[in-house]
Amino acid sequence: MFYIPTRLKRQYIKVKRFRNSSKRIRDRWKSKYPYYKKEERGWQRSKPPEDTELDYTVLLVGDMGHPSLNGKDPILNMISQQIAKHNDKMAVVFLGDNIYPRGLPEPEHRLRDISEARIKAQLDIFADYTGKVYFLSGNHDWNKGRKDGYEYLKRQEAYIEEYLNRGNVYLPDNGCPGPVCLDLTDEVVLIIINTQWWVQRGLKPIGPYFKCEAKSEEHFFQLLDEAIAKNSHRKIIVAAHHPLYSNALHGGNFSMKHHIFPLTAAHKKLYIPLPLAGSLYPLYRGIFGAHEDMSHPLYRRMRSGLLKVFKKYKNIIYAAGHDHNLQYFQVNHSHYIVSGSGSKVSYVHKGGKASFTHAHKGIFQINYYTNGEVWMKVVEPTALDKPPIIMFRKKLL
Repeated sequence: MFYIPTRLKRQYIKVKRFRNSSKRIRDRWKSKYPYYKKEERGWQRSKPPEDTELDYTVLLVGDMGHPSLNGKDPILNMISQQIAKHNDKMAVVFLGDNIYPRGLPEPEHRLRDISEARIKAQLDIFADYTGKVYFLSGNHDWNKGRKDGYEYLKRQEAYIEEYLNRGNVYLPDNGCPGPVCLDLTDEVVLIIINTQWWVQRGLKPIGPYFKCEAKSEEHFFQLLDEAIAKNSHRKIIVAAHHPLYSNALHGGNFSMKHHIFPLTAAHKKLYIPLPLAGSLYPLYRGIFGAHEDMSHPLYRRMRSGLLKVFKKYKNIIYAAGHDHNLQYFQVNHSHYIVSGSGSKVSYVHKGGKASFTHAHKGIFQINYYTNGEVWMKVVEPTALDKPPIIMFRKKLL
């Protein structure tokens, strides 16, 4: 037995207590339990009629860029099970941030091997899949919005389309803002837009030189308005990376953890307490915002323009990722989804305009039935040997 001085014992106990307290805060800031708006609390009683035939399914998967590489990733396994059931009557839409931390770097870059492994883990599940799959880009795919991000975007687009060999699946082409209209069925249309274009620093392709249909910001909104008006008699999903409503970090909502340990925003293990100075960080992001926050002027301009278009119509489903959680909002007769917890989970605030929130890995699933009904489901994985669970369900149209 070694003799340990009393003073060292006391220091050890203090460090251990601090670690335990920080762990409690870490566990508490994650929304352990799902939130349901009062009107949604009886959601379990609402179900599609048992005799109704399923016509088409759309899976909305966001921020999948850091999957487990041991073949046991819960989300990828869940998607694999789904596409095996439906296959050609299904579309899988990846909502951006497909490769963490910085998209797909050059072949000689130190992050190239791990980046390739992370995207291949996602692409390989579609080897025998005959349905549709689409990839959008997010800020991390543009090298976290840095000035050379366009090079990263083009590299990832070429890699994914060559690897899958399924044609034009990385949209909009060439980093253009969009919109791109895709007929999933006679009744369902998918409109893909590139919201990272609006907040990207450096080169942003626009106009005929880059083979973009949109010639300016104003022209983009005009094209989007025309696309929705042309398809207003159909069921429309608009897919993007950045949400228009969010109760999470990019929407300006922070937990006590972010006030006490602000450096965890840069790295999840930097539990260095800065209780007073730390509050300046959430305050800054809530008022001024980083480029990826709703409070940033570029983000505000994009959001304002999109909502101005959407408010003219009813029953649009707008699906995004970006915040690493699951959220649903019903605003002005349309539906706003945040499905960004494909591979990461982070804090989400309860209440406000949200009908549902949960800080948990999962995806949103939109089911279209032959009787014209549209149902939304939030599906979350459980243990590897158990089926996924439905955390929320709602009839939309």
